[in-house]
Formats: sequence, C-alpha cells, structure tokens
Amino acid sequence: MSEAVTTVEREASEQDARPEAAPAAARSWIERLWSSIADRGRLFASVPGDSTPPLDRAKSLAEALLTERGEASGAAVAREVMGALRDLAPADRAAFHLFMATSFGPKPESLREAALAYLSDPTPEKAAHLSRCAEPPRQELLRRMNMSPGGTAALVELRRQLLQEMRAEPALKPLESDLHHLFVSWFNRGFLQLRRIDWQTPAAVLEKIIRYEAVHEIDGWHDLRRRLAADRRCYGFFHPSLPDEPLIFVEVALVQGLAASVQPLLDAEGEAGAEARAAAADTAIFYSISNCQEGLRGISFGNFLIKQVVEDLKAELPQLIRFSTLSPIPGFRRWLEKRIAEGGPEAELALPLSEPEWWRDPARAEGLRAPLLRLGAEYLTDPGGRMDPVARFHLGNGARLERINWLGNTAPRGMQESHGLMVNYLYERDEIERNHEAFARGGTVVRSGAVDALLAPSKALPVRKDKPRPAKAS
Repeated sequence: MSEAVTTVEREASEQDARPEAAPAAARSWIERLWSSIADRGRLFASVPGDSTPPLDRAKSLAEALLTERGEASGAAVAREVMGALRDLAPADRAAFHLFMATSFGPKPESLREAALAYLSDPTPEKAAHLSRCAEPPRQELLRRMNMSPGGTAALVELRRQLLQEMRAEPALKPLESDLHHLFVSWFNRGFLQLRRIDWQTPAAVLEKIIRYEAVHEIDGWHDLRRRLAADRRCYGFFHPSLPDEPLIFVEVALVQGLAASVQPLLDAEGEAGAEARAAAADTAIFYSISNCQEGLRGISFGNFLIKQVVEDLKAELPQLIRFSTLSPIPGFRRWLEKRIAEGGPEAELALPLSEPEWWRDPARAEGLRAPLLRLGAEYLTDPGGRMDPVARFHLGNGARLERINWLGNTAPRGMQESHGLMVNYLYERDEIERNHEAFARGGTVVRSGAVDALLAPSKALPVRKDKPRPAKAS
C-alpha cells in the first residue's frame, strides 16, 4: 500500500486546487438507531466500573456481551466493549486479542457428542446440530461486537492488527480466521455499492483515493483532477457500514486502441481536449486497481468490480468496443534474476541489464527487447512456476493475455519490478466465462497469437523446455 502523498505543506500550497472540504458525514440511520437503543439499554446492562483495570474490564465486558439476552442491553454492552478495546494500551490490546483467540472456542465435549451422534445417525437434523456445536462462540461474540456504532470499521481495523501480530503470535490465528469467515458474508457482492468517483465526490473520499492509490502514486490534487477528467473514469466499491471508506477502486482511461505505455495515461497536464478524446474513444483501459482496507485482505472484490464497470461503461459509452488492462508484472524481475543466477542461457543478460539506465540508450535497449519480451511471455504462461499475482487475478477473472508491451512503464517502480514490461489483459464480454473456466479447471492461460509468437524458440536465447506449457485455448 502506498503511503499518503499529501502533507500539510502541500495542502497549504494547493488550497486553490482542492475541492471544498465537506462537513463530517452524518451517521447512517442504522448507526443512529443502534446508538439510541444502546443509550436506553445502558440502564439494564451489567457493566464493570471504570475503577477496574482496563484489560480486566475489557475481558469482563466481552464475557458479559456473550451472555446478554436483551437487545437494548446487548447494544449497550457492545458499545462498552468497543470503547474499552479502543482505549487499551498497545500491550493490553495485544493481550486482549490473545484472550479472544484462546477463550471462546467450541466446547470439546459437546462437539464430540454431536459428532458421534451424526456418525451413528447422519440425519440433516444431527448435521445441523453438529454445525452449531462446531461454530466457536467467538463468532457470536464478534457478531454482537458488530452491533456497536462503528463496529464494522472497528472489526476491520482489528483484523488489520491481527495480520501484523500473527507473525509473532500464531495463537491469534483462530480469531483472524473467524473474522475472515464473517467478513466473507458481511462484504459479499450483494452489500457492495458501486459509485463513480469524480471531482464532485466529497473531499474526504478524494483524500482517501490519493492515499490508497497503490499502483501509480497520485501527486496531489492537480494530479487527481487529471485522473477524474472527461476521458478518465474512477469507480469504487463501498459498503453501507463504511459509507466514506472505499474498499477498492479502479482507474480507467478512455483511449483509441490498446495503450502500450502508462506514462501518457498519467500525464497530469493532459486535461485539454479530454471531452473530445472521450467521444472518440473505442477502448477502456483499466490502468490501476487498488485495494484500500488491509483488514479485508483476502476478501475478493476486484473480479466483481471490473465486470460491473465494464457493463456500466458499455451502457454509458456504447461506442466502446474493447475493454483491457494495462497491468504491471510485479514478479518478473525477481523470476528473471533467479533464472540468471541458475546459470542458464539467460545468464548472458546479466551484464547488459546491470548497466545504469540502459533503457535510455536506444541501441542497448533494442538489443534487450526481443529476449526480455520472450522471457516475459514465458514467465506469464509458465504453469510450473509460481504465477505472477496480477496475472493470476486477471486470468482468473476470465481475461485473455493479449499483449506484452516493451518499456510500458519506465518509472523507477516499473523498471525495478519488471524491467519496464507491462501487459494488456483483454476482457471480451462474450468470452469471460469460457476463459475463466479454462484457467480455473486446467490452468490454461488463454492468450493471443501475438503472445504465442513471442514464445517461438529463439536461436540467440533458446526457450527452456524442461516444463510443458498448456496449449492455447481455442
């Protein structure tokens, strides 16, 4: 995740370019409702006094929340739990996480009895009873914690903390797994809201777009305004419980033909003539997709986002005939360096690739073009290796590996990750499901004839044949 690129000094210098700050968003009606219920329920809830040590108080509140039966008192205790957790010192917070992970598991005796009963008589009723016994009470505790105003955001933050703490404390895994299990349901596609983000979007959301951009850094408000111009689009998924927090967003450029380089798409001074370019565009290029919430890692949003944006763009701009990405290849350079270190035929690339800024010298760059493009194609289609994460995402969504672009991103990050190579993954609406099935069932990388041509053996640098490739899908 990229760091925030706005600073106090920059905000002061760009005050004229910045959209007017919106007032703090009003709480949703459901938050106001639960807050009102919690206020009334406070009279009926049993809550430890403030004199209790903070960690002990938080533990007592969690245990009390799980045993509360009243709706109003439960809402009140849920609010107290989340408030106590928020106020804990870091060491106490880590101890409370461990308490939750180890203290609310299934009851072994009940689970054993239910399992034996099902094995002796496997009826649907006994299967349902076994399922209830197998579910840890911790999941119900988390559901009740979610009743607190702001509870969803707090639990997303809790999982973000757990993902960091688990590196040193594996015993936290059950709590993290339960949160992941619940988030899959709470953040399913039926609850997500697709919104177009433009210059009229509240400033609080636009600031987060700048901060969360993880692929191509946004250099302040002027740069953001260009990315929201008439020949650009930005869409994000939002959740009703997090109305001002984008979960994921995608940036789109409206162009003619497949874009081969990202630099023109990121030109901050290219706003003039944007409306005419949008009217003439026949292609939508998805050039950046950023997940925003670390606490929702592993919850899939991107596949739904791209497919819905394709449909929305097609409805808005019926002249669009092509939907493609211009994507990075973040694992290519590491893969190639490993191959070079193994001493294969690629080793002869070590010296020219080590020369400073070789890509600025036309002769040196041209000498590396053919072997790097071929190796890029091999990397992206090699079923025996660990697939590039961006490739896996798009191929799994049903895209076709359409074209590998030479020096598509010469910014420092692009050169560091992939020696400047970028990829077009093409989304053909009538072929998406077929391509997805080919990849999901057999690992088939559906690809164009242009990519196949790159894979043809080269006399100068032969293709390694120690691992078979899947045949191109028809």
